[in-house]
Amino acid sequence: DPILLRVTGGRIGMGMAIPTALLETRGARSGAVRRNAVVYFHDGERVTIIASKLGYPHHPAWFHNLLADPEVTFGGIPMRASTVQDESERQRLWMLADRVFAPFAIYRRDAAKANRTIPIVQLTPR
Repeated sequence: DPILLRVTGGRIGMGMAIPTALLETRGARSGAVRRNAVVYFHDGERVTIIASKLGYPHHPAWFHNLLADPEVTFGGIPMRASTVQDESERQRLWMLADRVFAPFAIYRRDAAKANRTIPIVQLTPR
């Protein structure tokens, strides 16, 4: 999907009806550009992405990368990433996320079994 999104300028992805876009981060150790397709939704002017990694026990590499360098590119637009820490805000965003992509609820359950809290990331234009 990252290749398809990059080649088509983000117009076509494998997600079909699910909103997906290309997230570009810098490798935390290497500094190399890393590209990942992510599911997203808008919350006002912010873009929200979920670091679910299918509910596996560990966060996705792109999440570690944006913690190291929060200056990212999303769908070709320079953005700044921040994680949502406030629990009431997280709950509000989970309700929105579940409407966009219902499997997020399963991923939260599976991550909780592994004692992992799935991070919610918001991107704001630079």
